[in-house]
Amino acid sequence: MTAIKHALQRDIFTPNDERLLSIVNVCKAGKKKKNCFLCATVTTERPVQVKVVKVKKSDKGDFYKRQIAWALRDLAVVDAKDAVKENPEFDLHFEKIYKWVASSTAEKNAFISCIWKLNQRYLRKKIDFVNVSSQLLEELPKVTEESVPSGENQSVTGGDEEAVDEYQELNAREEQDIEIMMEGCEYAISNAEAFAEKLSRELQVLDGANIQSIMASEKQVNILMKLLDEALKEVDQIELKLSSYEEMLQSVKEQMDQISESNHLIHLSNTNNVKLLSEIEFLVNHMDLAKGHIKALQEGDLASSRGIEACTNAADALLQCMNVALRPGHDMLLAVKQQQQRFGDLREHFARRLASHLNNVFVQQGHDQSSTLAQHSTELTLPNHHPFHRDLLRYAKLMEWLKSTDYGKYEGLTKNYMDYLSRLYEREIKDFFEVAKIKMTGTTKESKKFGLHGSSGKLTGSTSSLNKLSVQSSGNRRSQSSSLLDMGNMSASDLDVADRTKFDKIFEQVLSELEPLCLAEQDFISKFFKLQQHQSIPGAMAETEDLDGGTLSRQHPSGTPLPISSDKDMIRQMMIKIFRCIEPELNNLIALGDKIDSFNSLYMLVKMSHHVWTAQNVDPASFLSTTLGNVLVTVKRNFDKCISNQIRQMEEVKISKKSKVGILPFVAEFEEFAGLAESIFKNAERRGDLDKAYTKLIRGVFVNVEKVASESQKTPRDVVMMENFHHIFATLSRLKISCLEAEKKEAKQKYTDHLQSYVIYSLGQPLEKLNHFFEGVEARVAQGIREEEVSYQLAFNKQELRKVIREYPGKEVKKGLDNLYKKVDKHLCEEENLLQVVWHSMQDEFIRQYKHFEGLIARCYPGSGVTMEFTIQDILDYCSSIAQSH
Repeated sequence: MTAIKHALQRDIFTPNDERLLSIVNVCKAGKKKKNCFLCATVTTERPVQVKVVKVKKSDKGDFYKRQIAWALRDLAVVDAKDAVKENPEFDLHFEKIYKWVASSTAEKNAFISCIWKLNQRYLRKKIDFVNVSSQLLEELPKVTEESVPSGENQSVTGGDEEAVDEYQELNAREEQDIEIMMEGCEYAISNAEAFAEKLSRELQVLDGANIQSIMASEKQVNILMKLLDEALKEVDQIELKLSSYEEMLQSVKEQMDQISESNHLIHLSNTNNVKLLSEIEFLVNHMDLAKGHIKALQEGDLASSRGIEACTNAADALLQCMNVALRPGHDMLLAVKQQQQRFGDLREHFARRLASHLNNVFVQQGHDQSSTLAQHSTELTLPNHHPFHRDLLRYAKLMEWLKSTDYGKYEGLTKNYMDYLSRLYEREIKDFFEVAKIKMTGTTKESKKFGLHGSSGKLTGSTSSLNKLSVQSSGNRRSQSSSLLDMGNMSASDLDVADRTKFDKIFEQVLSELEPLCLAEQDFISKFFKLQQHQSIPGAMAETEDLDGGTLSRQHPSGTPLPISSDKDMIRQMMIKIFRCIEPELNNLIALGDKIDSFNSLYMLVKMSHHVWTAQNVDPASFLSTTLGNVLVTVKRNFDKCISNQIRQMEEVKISKKSKVGILPFVAEFEEFAGLAESIFKNAERRGDLDKAYTKLIRGVFVNVEKVASESQKTPRDVVMMENFHHIFATLSRLKISCLEAEKKEAKQKYTDHLQSYVIYSLGQPLEKLNHFFEGVEARVAQGIREEEVSYQLAFNKQELRKVIREYPGKEVKKGLDNLYKKVDKHLCEEENLLQVVWHSMQDEFIRQYKHFEGLIARCYPGSGVTMEFTIQDILDYCSSIAQSH
């Protein structure tokens, strides 16, 4: 191994200025054993670089080549596999894991120990040595890099490190001197003893010369010593003078210290006086309230604009004085305590005056506003509260001051305002809705029919009585439908379009009056009570009692009352209490409109949806948006109930057994409903609700038309189906309802199918025997008899054919067609006007049958000369003359 190491150092590492420190013979684990060497090297130039190099023997010759090198700083883990047992395997973790098997455990241990020492000396980085015996990881002695020996033959092997050589190279001058000396003694190499003896003699000569030189300089030494003695005497004299000077200056120093201390005390006194003046000026400037402000707070006029402005300025000044940030120690001064007490008394007195005055304003507003209600008793308008809001907004800054200084009185004012205004608005809104109800029903006398008093104009019916009235209305509507069916009347309501339009305008005006009223009041509450509509108030809150319980506050953990979770919530709660009557009144008005005419729910659904959409665009969580949304739910239920009632009426319809059916009442009602709905829901936001209702209604119409047609005794089923589906198809085609395109196609198909069925069924009767004869012929052909052999059948020979044909001369055919026309005319209703359409279809079907009979005669009776006693032209003439005669 030593020979290999020297060879590698000479051939591979010396040319690269590297020293080989350790070597191990290895092969890769788990593969064919191709041996190679792992070498630990350092560079001879600074900075020193430490590497692990893989060297492999060349395949072509007996020399080694450098295959791959890794920097030691890239080594992360050295895994020796087993720290106890001998195991030649080990892993090196560079950018990936390299698994090796050493030729012996000793070589592996020596190599790992060398790696550990190089890491400790040069890198000092964290390399993990896993499963390595602690004996191998011994600390290196503290050796500097400069002491590391150089030369290609020096190395670190095994666990022992070579001693550090203390030899130092000669410098250039030393080399030159030695060369000169050796040139003068050429025999030094051949006779070392003679050379050494000569050097010794020369050294003795030099020593003698040095001694003589020392002895010659003794005189100069004596002179120097004498001079030193004189210098010491001078130093002693100077020290004596300095001591005397120090004694004289000692008294001066004491006097200067006293002066300095006195100056310090004077400066400290001046500083304290300046600070005291600053504190007094601060207290005077920040805690002194002008006499004018005090007078305004005590006696200021809260009714005039000038007095309100003076009180506002005084209240702001008082708040600034009370909220001044006192410095440490100020609150212990008696004057400060007295001033704070005075400010507290002023605040309490003014807060009491302000709250009392505003309460009087609220009460006076209720009386003044009540006096104007009579002016609006016959008009569908709500009183304007803008003047009252304008007057109160003058106190908005004072309310903000009261909110920040005395929340209890602020809360009391808020509650009183809600109490007074809720009663005022309740009177105004109820009177307003009574006017709307009277206008809807037409007269006070008519309003009694729907549950209104003539004198007071208030709804007498409770929710239960309204429900009872609803059931009675539905029953009356069903009975009207039955009577209308008998009478042939197609109207679904006693009210015409003008009445519904009138209701629509009244309902729209009600919503248009309520919306600005609520928005104006909400805006006023926000400004007057200083409540932000879009900002929450942070802070921990305790439980809050309900508004109706008489409190609007929550308690902070410190005990200070705070507003409820957010100003926005407080605004909404105040609006709910002030306008608590709006939602019930709207529901009563909606119930009345629904009882007047269930189709009014269509108008109300569209109008209410539009106003809800508008309110939600402004503020989705506002009182107006929430209230209208709740009422919209009621309107939607009424609309759904209207649809359900129509479907139920379809199912309960009974037809007369004595008269022809014609267009069914619910088909006409669907036409009326669809026409009305399309005009109402044009560009409406809730079009989806109507489309769903259409789908339910049309399904009900289809099912019940088939049901009535099956039960009909007077009118053929095909006629009932044909006429009603034709009417439905015409309605859907005219209205162009996109969601019912499939139903329109289905109605057309049903109309066509039943028209054809009715035509075929009816035409079987005028030429009944001829029909039976040719049906027998076709039956024989179907049994397998050839067409030309049918004439040999006894029942179907030429004589029988002529006999049947003679029974239907032209005159008889015309008579049969005339009877058929009369029968069709009797089956069909006049309002649908399908007689000519049916008659034309029968004419075409008769001609088709005629051609079919002629074809059978030509195929089954060839050359017989048998023909019908009338022609196609005769048929056309018969049909035309019959239609004209009727």
